[in-house]
Amino acid sequence: MIEWQWQAFHEMTVADLYQVLYHRQQVFVLEQACLYPDLDNVDQDAHHLTAWIVQDGKRELAACLRVIAPGVNYTEMSLGRILSTQAARGTGIGRQLVAKGIEHAQALYPGHACRIGAQLYLEQFYASFGFKTVSEPYDEDGIMHIEMVLTCAAKTTG
Repeated sequence: MIEWQWQAFHEMTVADLYQVLYHRQQVFVLEQACLYPDLDNVDQDAHHLTAWIVQDGKRELAACLRVIAPGVNYTEMSLGRILSTQAARGTGIGRQLVAKGIEHAQALYPGHACRIGAQLYLEQFYASFGFKTVSEPYDEDGIMHIEMVLTCAAKTTG
């Protein structure tokens, strides 16, 4: 069973925050061999979506992202630190995560567009939600990225 949870940073338990940070390190730093400052002082003001695999009374993180207010990283609101854990990949959880993230972000910041800095290889995945590429590819910490924007009128296909 998957349990979805939306929380502001101050609402997260220490154990939940630890799992989020642990898996962000596993995916972004170790799997992708990318040294970058994950702890960037943005989490504290973000809203966090987590998906938990609940089985036999245990909860394991399956996926997570954060919604960042307009004016923090970009003029627009943004989604970031989007990941599915290795154990949950191939289940469709990433598509559900992004769809729910967009829906919640639009409810939090109605009328605002959403900008992401997407890894280039995921361009078509994000395009399937209505995101449009608005930059040339650029290198960020050794990984090619592009900026993509979803207008508030765009429909999500989750």
